[in-house]
Amino acid sequence: MLDIALLPGEYAVCRLAAGSALPPALPPALSGGLSDGDVVTVSWTADGVSVICPADRAPEQAVVETAWRCLRVAGPLDLAVSGTLAALVDPLAEARVSVVAFSTYDTDYLLVPAVRLDEAVTALDRAGHRVLTGP
Repeated sequence: MLDIALLPGEYAVCRLAAGSALPPALPPALSGGLSDGDVVTVSWTADGVSVICPADRAPEQAVVETAWRCLRVAGPLDLAVSGTLAALVDPLAEARVSVVAFSTYDTDYLLVPAVRLDEAVTALDRAGHRVLTGP
């Protein structure tokens, strides 16, 4: 069983053109300007720049998919542990809930569509996980 925290607010999944610079709204987030519980991740590839961030920080020049909710696995997790993401993604796939997953050094995160949050929580609960939705 995993403990999973529902982070406050909505998140955005954003795409910027390949070679784009980091949007001006994000550096404050990277230097400690995040609210407690917020997370921002940026990935650069030859195909483009992907940003996952609180919806109110979404870069204006990006293609933006909004209304995601973010779930954080209670961590830190040992990097040698295997199967954590599968234990979460499998029940969500069975419930036909779309997922965007990403990881940090300490833990794993899942984004689920805000309109499917109740279904996601139910699926995770049925799989034996505990989703903590309060402060």
